[in-house]
Amino acid sequence: MTAHASLPRRAAAEFIGTAGLLVVVIGSGIQAAALTRDTGVALVANTFASAIGLGLIITLFGPLSGAHLNPVVTLTSWWARRRGGAGLGGQEALVYTAAQTAGAIGGAVLADAMFGRTPGTFATQVRDGGHLLIGEVVATAGLVLVIQGLERIGRPRLIPGAVAAYIAAAIWFTSSGSFANPAGTIGRSFSDSFTGIAPQSLPGFVAAQLVGGVLGLLLASLLYGSSRAARTVSAEVATVAEVVVEVLPGPVAGAVPGPLPGAGPVDGAGPTKAAYETIG
Repeated sequence: MTAHASLPRRAAAEFIGTAGLLVVVIGSGIQAAALTRDTGVALVANTFASAIGLGLIITLFGPLSGAHLNPVVTLTSWWARRRGGAGLGGQEALVYTAAQTAGAIGGAVLADAMFGRTPGTFATQVRDGGHLLIGEVVATAGLVLVIQGLERIGRPRLIPGAVAAYIAAAIWFTSSGSFANPAGTIGRSFSDSFTGIAPQSLPGFVAAQLVGGVLGLLLASLLYGSSRAARTVSAEVATVAEVVVEVLPGPVAGAVPGPLPGAGPVDGAGPTKAAYETIG
């Protein structure tokens, strides 16, 4: 799903994408809290805005950088490459993580400034307790499983919608509210708002997210096998399909009629499809 763009361009995409995500999450939280005193209603509004924004950002930046927006996702990509799959090298992973963290902080500052609040004010909402850390492990493990699972069964195009839907659900079914993102968690500590987290709560949350990332990888390997194995199966299926087409009788193999005179290009190979092609 990633393009063959230069590392600086990909890093810029991760920076802007993560900043945009934090603007959506924090900004919608500030707006919701200002419009209603009902915490449940505010959380519903924040959930919908966050999920929609996340899906759009992944769709926009996915063809360029993969739209990781999350150091845990980046680390799982690095680990997949070490295991013989497709992914990032060590230097790329470090650059991605730095860009994501800087983008998250920048997005938090921008969100506060946009609503007339003092930018960079540290959050005071303490989130501690073992049950919250368990929630973060579960939230992050599920996120990694969704991404790795779809990649390993050859359906990466479903990732933007699936990740957005999962985060929307996890905000509600986890005790922690599903931060599930070390960079995003750090960024949210720079905003004393509805979605903020006090700096003293960061170590526990980030550690729980890393544990969740490892658990998600283990579950993906258990359920779907290694990345290398998944690619091998996909290649074998494609080869078999080609062989079947070649040996089919002429009338059957050519059963699909060609385009009518004056009709558009076959297989959607027009400007609309070109817009979805990988960016060079």
